[in-house]
Amino acid sequence: MTKPEPTAEEREKELTARLQAMEQQLERLTARLVDEEVAGPATPVAGIAAPEIRREYPPEDISDVTEEVLNWASRNALMPRLATLCFLLVIALIFRTVTDNGIVSKPIGSGLGMSYAAILMIVGWYKYGRQSPLAPVFAACGAILMSTIVVETHAHFQALPLVPAYVTLVATGIAMAFISRRFDAFTPISVGTLGICFAGAAIDYPHPFFPYLSLMLFSANILAHFAAQMKRCGWLRWTVAFVSMFMLQLWGFRLGYALKNGATPPPELAQMWFLPVLAVFAGTYFVSALCGIIFRKSERIAKFDVALPSITSIWAFSTAYSVVNAAGGDVRLLGVVGAVIAAVLLVISFRLALRHESGAPGAGAFTFACGVLLALALPAATGKLLFSLPIISIIGIFMAVMSRSWGSGTVRLATYLFQLYSSVALAFILKGNAPASMDVENLLPAGLLAFIILYQYQWCRWWPPAEKYVFFGSFDPNDRSAVLLLLAGVGSGFFVMRCAIYQTLQIIPGAMSPDAFRCAQSVLLNGAAVVLITVAYLRRAKEIRNVAILVTGVGCIKVFAYDLLGTHGLPLVFSVFSFGMAVAVESVALGKWPEKPVGQGAEEVQTVV
Repeated sequence: MTKPEPTAEEREKELTARLQAMEQQLERLTARLVDEEVAGPATPVAGIAAPEIRREYPPEDISDVTEEVLNWASRNALMPRLATLCFLLVIALIFRTVTDNGIVSKPIGSGLGMSYAAILMIVGWYKYGRQSPLAPVFAACGAILMSTIVVETHAHFQALPLVPAYVTLVATGIAMAFISRRFDAFTPISVGTLGICFAGAAIDYPHPFFPYLSLMLFSANILAHFAAQMKRCGWLRWTVAFVSMFMLQLWGFRLGYALKNGATPPPELAQMWFLPVLAVFAGTYFVSALCGIIFRKSERIAKFDVALPSITSIWAFSTAYSVVNAAGGDVRLLGVVGAVIAAVLLVISFRLALRHESGAPGAGAFTFACGVLLALALPAATGKLLFSLPIISIIGIFMAVMSRSWGSGTVRLATYLFQLYSSVALAFILKGNAPASMDVENLLPAGLLAFIILYQYQWCRWWPPAEKYVFFGSFDPNDRSAVLLLLAGVGSGFFVMRCAIYQTLQIIPGAMSPDAFRCAQSVLLNGAAVVLITVAYLRRAKEIRNVAILVTGVGCIKVFAYDLLGTHGLPLVFSVFSFGMAVAVESVALGKWPEKPVGQGAEEVQTVV
């Protein structure tokens, strides 16, 4: 019986299977050839598996490591690049030796060196066009030599005026940026921008002519912004921004020192130009961060763009405040200007949220920057730090509500930081027994602040964060960080009641004494613990229970480490009695605490009204 001939479909399937097998064999053989750096290509025979190439030595052998290093050096043309670098440096050193020995004058020697550096950059352009591995060497050497020669010619030889020196550096940076843009290479723009930044800062340091230097640094920041659009150039903006802020901070420090001592600032400090230049840099950084957020090429925002608005707010306002205050200017006007800019930052965060992107990317960065700037500007504008705290707290609860509609966990987290800052600042203001800190006018803003913080904690328990929030979904799915709001609210309430007790003891004749006020605070702590444990028991809220235990611990330390050793009489009796009552109430509440939560998520049911 003869075997039936295969059909056309079966033949097609068989042929396809053979072709796929041959392709797989060819891919495996090619991978082995690349790994082993085989000199001659091997031609696979159809239907015959390529022989497996085995190493004659174990991978752990030291020769394998050496071979890998040599392969890496060969792939990156390390040896040719090092040789080229040495030859280029030899020629540069020859020009330097000829100039130092007086064979040619210093202006001519500097001109030869700058011409040589320009030629290297042109050759680098040509090499990039030919896709030569030596192209980065020529371009980088040209830019570095140009920056070095400009600094040395101006500083040591005095053969190059200040303005031509700065113009030459800027032209070098622009040329390098153009090469990088043309050939999509990160080396030229990186070296050129760093050359502008560091060479410009080195000219006449530490007494440069700051207006001209600021133009140099501004150019470097613009180039660094465009360089960040390329891969592997994100670090460049950090470096340039740090150098720029440092040099402008140096300008402000020297100017403020001269004004504070009543001296006339020297011409290079250019007092009239300082605040406008500072404003230009601050605006540039805000715009740069905004552009980085809007025109980003990936879903994630660069860390530089997230941090830059807040860093700029702190740096710019503190620098401007120190100079204005040293000059005897109107710091209230500066505070008003800062508050207006903070409002603009808040509007920017709203505009970013209205772009209807998931999570409102970038809104959190500008919201936090708004809070930072308000924390600095409002005390200067109002004249009192305490009056600014309720405003920041109100903005915090407002932005927390908006974060829910925006779907932004970053904005929500920023509002937590707003309230924590306000509570810490309140404790700093109301600490001690000085009449200024215990003034009756402090009661209203402090009480309002405590109420807002506690309300935001309650709101957070009404509206838990969504799982899609990056921070809360990954690190804090149960929103445990909101407990910090409860602690902040309780702490703020303690300082409010402490101030009220002080004023009450002032009214009662003969009641005011150091012992009475000291022990009254212990009674207040223990009373707060009783209220908290009662609310926790009624709501079955473990968070409030834990805070009550913490407050009881603080009250224990206060009673036995301070009151018992430093007070006497009836105030001490009330202090010890209040602690005993707090412990008794807590023992009863904890003894009747249910072992299992009542209902789903009862431990998250929350808190004080």
